[in-house]
Amino acid sequence: MARAMPQEVTAESRRRVALVYHFCRVQTPHIALPLERFESRLRGMYERARSSKSPPANWDEFLARLQPLDAFVVASCIEGNQDAWQLLLFDARVGRQEKRLLDALRTRAVKLFPGNEERQNSAVNDFWGHLLVSETPGAVPILQRYDAMRPLVPWLITVFQNWQISKLRPRDGRNASLDVDDLLADRDSPSDSTPHWHESFCEAARLWLGQVAEEEDLLLLGLLWRHRLSQREAAKLLRVHEGTISRRVKDLSERCLDYVAAHLRSEGWAGEDLSGFIYSEMASVLFDEPRLSPQYLARLLRERGKSLTQE
Repeated sequence: MARAMPQEVTAESRRRVALVYHFCRVQTPHIALPLERFESRLRGMYERARSSKSPPANWDEFLARLQPLDAFVVASCIEGNQDAWQLLLFDARVGRQEKRLLDALRTRAVKLFPGNEERQNSAVNDFWGHLLVSETPGAVPILQRYDAMRPLVPWLITVFQNWQISKLRPRDGRNASLDVDDLLADRDSPSDSTPHWHESFCEAARLWLGQVAEEEDLLLLGLLWRHRLSQREAAKLLRVHEGTISRRVKDLSERCLDYVAAHLRSEGWAGEDLSGFIYSEMASVLFDEPRLSPQYLARLLRERGKSLTQE
């Protein structure tokens, strides 16, 4: 049954939807999705976005913040378009210089289940299978939880990571998987958060990251954030004391928070807690940094006679 159009939809906003649709069709001419089906799926994403921690104020703001190509691909996948699935499987990329989505998921699986190739493969395959079919009866499939307000690929990788970790950690004294709603729930953001502050945080975080000039700092950020090594694992790889890593992490964190907080305060922000922004936005900022790409980090390691695959 088709969803009713949001009450605030106007003739102008419908023209904007049509423009978004035709832009996506030009960018992905091999994906044939009727305009009316795209509109219907877009309304579903709008409903999801309205229940998020930083909801759009109205339909027009939703369209202004929309990730158009990601929304189009997700809508097409939900509609069963095989070309869209092929694009998501083989062409979707992480950041500017990252590997394919599927390879990125496999890399995460290797980190989660080292030495267990069978479990690595099953983790990726199971996740892929639940994009359209929920793990538990009555739950909403993963792709239908996408709100089109954030880049799709980093979001999928985060969901995959959380989903797998939830299966590894005990819950209520036993191993149990989180319900899909728990996995996709947004972390709490600062109480006065709005889309403007999320954008300002990302801008400030990118500016701070651009000022990080020491290769040792970049390498540490890459190992901890992108490759998900623990501080102990990073210390072992770099052959330094774990306390040294802890002090460097604390220093980087304080420098980042001081810079970002000062930037936000200069724009009138009166909040205190940045943790919500860190959890919800920082990963995408780091994913987009070319100097934190796996290729760049691998080069830094090679220059130091090290690699992530060494014993």
